[in-house]
Amino acid sequence: MSELKPLHKEAIPRALEKAERYRLLNEPAEAESICLDILRIEPENQQALVMLLLSLTDQFEGPGSDVRNVLELLGRLSGEYERAYYRGIIHERRGRAVIRDGGPHSRYIAYDLIREAMQSFEKAERLRPPGNDDAILRWNTCARLLKAHPELESAPEERVEQPLE
Repeated sequence: MSELKPLHKEAIPRALEKAERYRLLNEPAEAESICLDILRIEPENQQALVMLLLSLTDQFEGPGSDVRNVLELLGRLSGEYERAYYRGIIHERRGRAVIRDGGPHSRYIAYDLIREAMQSFEKAERLRPPGNDDAILRWNTCARLLKAHPELESAPEERVEQPLE
């Protein structure tokens, strides 16, 4: 295998622009690769961490999506607001992937994920900087998603029969 070539530190701003462009072109794997190159040079670059997190969530497919890497990135974000907001993004995108994929119990899994996203967005709303209503916008998107998919619902609670003594 060929050895990866390192980026030059002064090329990072342009590389971030390219990564964003690839995401907008629906090419998240390319954006992911660029972010990994940036993080090799600046491991705590917050823009690259967020872009990588978004690129990975762009690639979610159904309930089996591997979220370990994304959750590890979430823990590297420096602000409490950012961690709450992007936790919401992760849950929302997993929920959307479950809706797309379908499958057994998907209506329950997707519902739970979207509700978790909404809780994270509510937390982010409380922590948001002045003038930043991004968490409110995402919460509203989730509310509309649930309204558009009335088949999504909370899983019925299992009734456990208590033995008679």
